Amino acid sequence: MSLKVFDLQCEQGHVFEGWFGSDGSYETQQERGLLSCPVCNSDRVSKKLSAPRLNVSHIRNPAGPAAGPSPDGKPGAAAVAAPATEQLARLQAEILRHIRGIVRDTENVGDRFAHEARLMHEGETQERAIRGTATPEEREELMREGIAVMPIPDFLDDDRLQ
Repeated sequence: MSLKVFDLQCEQGHVFEGWFGSDGSYETQQERGLLSCPVCNSDRVSKKLSAPRLNVSHIRNPAGPAAGPSPDGKPGAAAVAAPATEQLARLQAEILRHIRGIVRDTENVGDRFAHEARLMHEGETQERAIRGTATPEEREELMREGIAVMPIPDFLDDDRLQ
């Protein structure tokens, strides 16, 4: 399966990537209100314009600048690489597995999230990585108290997918 990666932006200006199976998948999720910003959880998300990936490997410019420093010691063009589509899909899948593993290794405290986060912040319980559920109001209160929280999209939390 080939993934489409779009740059998305919420109404607060947070920019993030969204990975979709197709353009239609993005549109469907947008219409159903399933997209939200991972920073502020806003559901007012839009797709940003992004440059397409162009395959121009067949174009050669022998007169172009050489990679590395020029003869007078000044920096020249840097070497770059673009992974093949299959390599990119494997890399994205590996990153997704890694992130899901990080989420899986947290303690799920359910609807006690705000309470547990406060206890840790105040030093009343051992600090540890937790996840759970919190209302938008609870998230706002935690952030005002200086407690860092971050919404976890459903596709990263295996518990929510069951």
